[in-house]
Amino acid sequence: MNKRSIRVLEFNKILEMLSEYAVTEGAKRKALSIKPLKDRIKIELLQQNTRDAYLRLERTENISFSGVRQINESLKLLEIGSALSAAELLDVASLLETTAEVKKYGEGNADNPESYDSLTCLFDELTPYEDISSEIRRCIISADEIADDASGNLRSIRRKISAAEVSIHSTLNKIVKSEANRDKLMDALITSRNGRYCIPVKIEYKNSFPGMVHDRSSTGSTVFIEPMQIVELNNQIQDLHIEEFMEIEKILTSLSEMLSAVREELDIDYKTLTELDFIFAKAKFARATDSTEPVWNEDGIIELKRAIHPLLDKKTAVPVDISLGDGYTSLIITGPNTGGKTVSLKTLGLLTLMGQAGLHIPAMAGSRLSIFSDVFADIGDEQSIELSLSTFSSHMSNIIYIVKNADEKSLVLFDEPGGGTDPAEGSALAIAILEYLRKAGVRLMATTHYTELKTYAIGTEGVENASCEFDMKSLRPTYRLIIGIPGSSNAFAIAKRLGMPDDITDAARLGMDENQLTMERVISELTENEKEMTRLREELEIEASSAKKLRERLADKEKNLDTKKAELLEQAKQEARSIIEDAKSFADESIKNYNKWLKNPEKIDVRTLEAGRTALREKNKKYGEKKEEKQKKYSGHKPTDFHIGDKVLVLSLDAEGHVLELPDKSGSVLVEMGILTSRYPINDLLIIDEDKLNTKSADKKFRETRSYGGGFSDSSKA
Repeated sequence: MNKRSIRVLEFNKILEMLSEYAVTEGAKRKALSIKPLKDRIKIELLQQNTRDAYLRLERTENISFSGVRQINESLKLLEIGSALSAAELLDVASLLETTAEVKKYGEGNADNPESYDSLTCLFDELTPYEDISSEIRRCIISADEIADDASGNLRSIRRKISAAEVSIHSTLNKIVKSEANRDKLMDALITSRNGRYCIPVKIEYKNSFPGMVHDRSSTGSTVFIEPMQIVELNNQIQDLHIEEFMEIEKILTSLSEMLSAVREELDIDYKTLTELDFIFAKAKFARATDSTEPVWNEDGIIELKRAIHPLLDKKTAVPVDISLGDGYTSLIITGPNTGGKTVSLKTLGLLTLMGQAGLHIPAMAGSRLSIFSDVFADIGDEQSIELSLSTFSSHMSNIIYIVKNADEKSLVLFDEPGGGTDPAEGSALAIAILEYLRKAGVRLMATTHYTELKTYAIGTEGVENASCEFDMKSLRPTYRLIIGIPGSSNAFAIAKRLGMPDDITDAARLGMDENQLTMERVISELTENEKEMTRLREELEIEASSAKKLRERLADKEKNLDTKKAELLEQAKQEARSIIEDAKSFADESIKNYNKWLKNPEKIDVRTLEAGRTALREKNKKYGEKKEEKQKKYSGHKPTDFHIGDKVLVLSLDAEGHVLELPDKSGSVLVEMGILTSRYPINDLLIIDEDKLNTKSADKKFRETRSYGGGFSDSSKA
């Protein structure tokens, strides 16, 4: 891929942003060194890795690689049979512990076939060796401390050292606390010099303490003497420290040998963790920039939906829609300065590089990118003092290189080709360059102020105009790219709004070609029409969204009505079953008593018989009241009482509705309740007078009227 284009499009800044999401040094280096690829299979595999890592982060908590340590030097030492230091062994233990955590994260729900993705094989390559990491942690407390329990011999040696030190302190305490020695000692304390215990003695009393002098103070007034009584004990401690050191070396060697046996697996663990850290860094970067996976093709078709330049603040950046290659192979963008032309140009180039490097792109899902063998960009001022090149010469040198190397698999980006020289010559040269590349099948996007290039785009097949919208009221660009309409520099309008006298702007217009003025007017009209179409389209989208939400609410309401109806039916069934079971139980008991009395008439109990009849009357009265209540749910309306539009209460559902059709021959009325439309018998409908009654008061009035045995008067009609 062209190095100059990678630099001009600031791809390196994207890699610097990406590296910030990596944890390990190896993954950071990998992030800073990636390059756009040309092989579609490799590109799609990298994209799939990024997507799968993204989905894993969405499903579960974040994955941590903080415990991964750089172990390359340690692996080299193991390869030649050298023992590792305590610090190096702890680094390996940390790596193995992280390996275990990452492998557990990767396994997730291993029983679910849907959890398998392109990263599963990487997680499967990890070997935690938890027994080795546990053994290292058991033996080594820190880089400077080995545990007493690392070996039985080490524990024994340290116990002997402790015992010898206790004996030395006991002997020296007797010396320093002696009344006879109080004036001879500089301080009543025990110190050490060169690893041997001593006491501080005043210089004039040094002969009072037989022993070895190990040091003296800076003033010369104090000497540090090892009394003869403890020389042998100090020698014993020195020997024990040597034994301790040798035992620690054995422990470190033993642990290193355990690692040496799995050196290749350790190397795989480190490389795999680094690769996973890099992949998840891409996923985290995609989440931070609201990026999505592009849809790939090799037909030179580009369709970016609501794309944002990743180096801009996504809170303030204006998304752009860019399409190229489907119907036209060249896109000419015109418009005022600082209107977003160059940003659109860089967005297309940079997102193409990002996509081919395996990164998701900050654009709406479904955006399409094509795989290019090279991306060429001539953007910015490349003036060179050292080479004595002017702006025009510098641009032209680069354009010549592009013309010689671009083909049908190339994407070419020009920022104002032909600029920096005479406008007539520059525009003619720019048209010739664009036409040459168009015939070569190149996918091309260029910005310009030349009217001649607008005319070229209008009259040439395969070339399309585009413009960056400009708000004339605020004199500010909207940064919205409009494809199909050429732009205007709006120089006269801007100058006039800023206070330029009308005489000057009018004179300037008179100096322009009539055809050019006509084109500017047409462009202005097209722009206004496009704005109106955009407004109408947005209103239509809002209305469509509102209609969708309304349908969803109505569907929920219908579902609730169905649920309520089912509950009422179930309640009625349960009540009927209860009545039947009660009646059956009472009948069985009555028959049993009757048979008993039939066989023994003399045992007939009049009181019991009367109590049974009373209970029967009570039950009959109870069910009769329930039946009456049910009967009260019939309205008693006549077919002539109903009018289209009447508000009614459906008694069986306790729901309100409106009459759509008058009663038919069978006496049923078509009623609408929200989205539910159905026919109900007349006696199941109660007409509601909206001006006087609400639903509950109408039902109450209906019940009271029926309780007096009367019907409805004419005034009850709606």
